[in-house]
Parts: sequence; C-alpha cells; structure tokens
Amino acid sequence: MSSEKTGNLFEKRLGRYQAAIGLQPVDRIPIATGSNYFAEVYSGNTKQQTLYDPQKWLEAEEAFVCDFPEIDVLRDNRIYGPLFDAIGCKTYRLPGRDLPPDIQFQFVEDEYMKEQDYDKLIENPLRFMIESFLPKILGEFADPCAPRSHIAFLKAGMAQMMMGQVMRNRTVVLEEKHGMPQPMAGFFLAPYDVLADSMRGFTATMTDMFRRPEKLTAACDVLVDEVCHLALATADPFKRWPIFVPTHKAMFLSPSQFDRFYWPSFKKTLEILIEAGHTVRAYLEGNWSAHLHRLLELPKGKILFDIDTRGDIVKAKEILGGHSCIAGGVQDSRLILGTPKEVRDHVRELCRTVGTGGGYILSAGCNFPYDTKPENFRAMIDAVLEFGVYDSSLSPKPRELSPGVQTVASLKPRRLVTAWDVKKAELGEIKGDEELIRRNWEQLEQMAHVWIWQWIL
Repeated sequence: MSSEKTGNLFEKRLGRYQAAIGLQPVDRIPIATGSNYFAEVYSGNTKQQTLYDPQKWLEAEEAFVCDFPEIDVLRDNRIYGPLFDAIGCKTYRLPGRDLPPDIQFQFVEDEYMKEQDYDKLIENPLRFMIESFLPKILGEFADPCAPRSHIAFLKAGMAQMMMGQVMRNRTVVLEEKHGMPQPMAGFFLAPYDVLADSMRGFTATMTDMFRRPEKLTAACDVLVDEVCHLALATADPFKRWPIFVPTHKAMFLSPSQFDRFYWPSFKKTLEILIEAGHTVRAYLEGNWSAHLHRLLELPKGKILFDIDTRGDIVKAKEILGGHSCIAGGVQDSRLILGTPKEVRDHVRELCRTVGTGGGYILSAGCNFPYDTKPENFRAMIDAVLEFGVYDSSLSPKPRELSPGVQTVASLKPRRLVTAWDVKKAELGEIKGDEELIRRNWEQLEQMAHVWIWQWIL
C-alpha cells in the first residue's frame, strides 16, 4: 500500500472515530476496540510473548490488522514485563513468570496502605508514595540503602525508556504501514479506585466508608491533582485520541455511596482533563445502571463510555443518547460459543437499537475475549458493514491538531521533589541561558513523577 493510501486510510479511520465520540455524523458505526486481547493471540502468540517480546506483539497485531482491515482503531498495551521485573513489582502476577505462559496477568490486591497512613497521604501524596507506599509494593525498594536497590532503580528507569520506545515504534509502524490509529493514549484511575485497588484494597476501603469516611473523602480529593497530572503527562500531546480510565469499584457501591465517595472526585478529575482540551475513554466496569444518570453532569460529546458486558447497553443508550458516545454491546458468550449466524443476528439488533441516531461504537465489553472464534469476529464485522451504515457518502475528517498544554485554574501545580528554584539556588550564578537548563530539569522531574505514580495502576 502506498504511503498516500495509507495516510488516507489513517485519516478516514481516525475521523470516523473522533466524529462518533463527538456525536457528529459518520458514514457507518465504527469498530473501535478498547482492549482487544483477541488481537494479541490471533497469530498464535502466548500471553507471555505479548508482555516480554515487543516484536512478537507487534507482529501479532500486524497479522490481525491485515486479516481484519475494517476495524478503525487498535488498542495499546500498558504492561511491560521487564519493567515489572526490574523493580520487583508485587501487585501483578505475570504469564511465564508467576503463571503459565497462556494465562492472563493477574492483579494482586492487598492492604498495602494502613489506616494510620491516611494523614501522610493527605498531607503530602508524593512523599507518601516514596516513603510509605512504594517500599511495600516494589520488592527491590525494601532496603533503599542497599546497592541492589540503587541498581534496580537505574534498571527500572531504563526499562521505562525501553517501554516508551516500544510503544513509539508500535505506533509508527501501525500508522505508517497499516494506517491504523490507537484508541487512546494516557491513563489514570478514579481517585476512589486508587485507594480501593492499589492502596487500601477493596475490603479496607469499604470498611473506611463507615469507620473513617472523612479521611476517605479527603484522600480522594487530594488524589485528584495527582491523577490529573499523571493523565496529562502520558496523554497524546496533539489530543488526537482520548485518555483512558478503567473504573473498577463503582459497580459495588450503592447510589448513595457512589454519590458521596466516588463521584465528586471522579467528576472533578474528568472536568479538569476536558478543560485541558482532552477527550476521555472511560470503561464502566460491571453494571453502572444505577449511576448512569450522573454522567449527564459532564460536558456533552467529550467522553466515550465503554459499557461492560454485565451492563445494560440499551439502558445506557436511553440515558446517554445524544449526550455521550457509548461503546460495547457484543456479548462475550456469542463470540466464544455462538455461531456466525447468531453473531450476525445479534449485531444486526445492536445496529437497529443502540446504533440508531449515531453516538455508538461497536465493541465487546472491556475486550474481545482471547478465545473469540475468528469466524465469529468476521461475522461481527460483516454485520456492521451490512446493517451499520448511516450514509456512505460521508467521510469525517480528523480534528485539527491541538498541541500544547492548556492551563486549568482548578488544577494545582505538580508537587516536585526538587523544584527548579531549589536547584537554581544550588547552582548559583547561571552564566548562560537559564531557560535551556530549567526546561530540561523540569522535564526530568515530570518523567520521574510519572514513574512514581504509574504504580497506582
């Protein structure tokens, strides 16, 4: 395929995706996967190879794109095995290391933060991360004075750069060779999920809602700025694709619990990122039916909501239709156990109901399962091409690039370990261009901040 044709294909796919998120007219329902695990194993790779062999991972996705060129975006991956190994991360069990090569990675939830640590977190989140949290979840940090710990941090920093190069190379190959955009760039968690997933764990956080509710809400409030800075630092600088946030614990909360503990800090986080010029892709894990009406409080056409297979996508359409784009609908059971005809009929019904009026992207829940039958995936695509067409004469164009950082008044400045003013005072008189030195110093501080806060995921 010529570079011109590839470029045109990239723009057509990206334009369709962006237009759907923005509730604009599109030619057909986009097929835009949020977490397409099926693509990773389609060519025969093990799950270990996806996490440890970047070339194998890329080859698998290239094979998938070639066989299913009708998809509009292809997910990215946030787990890189060598980085987790270098620092001894305890919060994940990885395939081929702790698990058989064909088993999906697993998150290890525990009470890494104790109840008496709330005040430390609230007073200074960055210091809490360095002095209290990271030593508990990063095995190589257990004895920070040991030479092994120093070497481990050097290795982990280098692994972070290696991961960045892997992701950049993947993006360039998929775009320039196959005309394939990403579905998202950047990541964060809702403040409540930071606590309930990574720090306190689910059981302790649920207990905190009754025993220390003020501490819990205060911690959520202070985490807003931290997760916003993490999201903005890892987002696409041109704002082409949305920032990704998986929501994990909201499905376990009653409406009153959600309204008090989860929603205020999550809403504020989303509003800050939108005001900064970004869109967001939020995966609503589980059944959000009791909370969907709250999403109407957010700006219109700025967030794509992935509806889980356990959720009710028809109800989501009834509530959010005309306000926010939704994705999902294809049931895992149909893809794994059904026949191509059953999948075709299922997708036809989705196009007829949820797809009416636009603002809909076809996907499964969180992902297309590893054990999806290829013939069923093909039947799904063919059904969209047959029943999901709105107006074939349309060809939405991508939005104009919007580089640069937009200041948000409600976002507090990033907490730095060593601010430039401190470093400048240590240097004394600067005999050349101070701006050249300051810019690089602060960039490195930001990169360190990202490295520290990525471990909440």
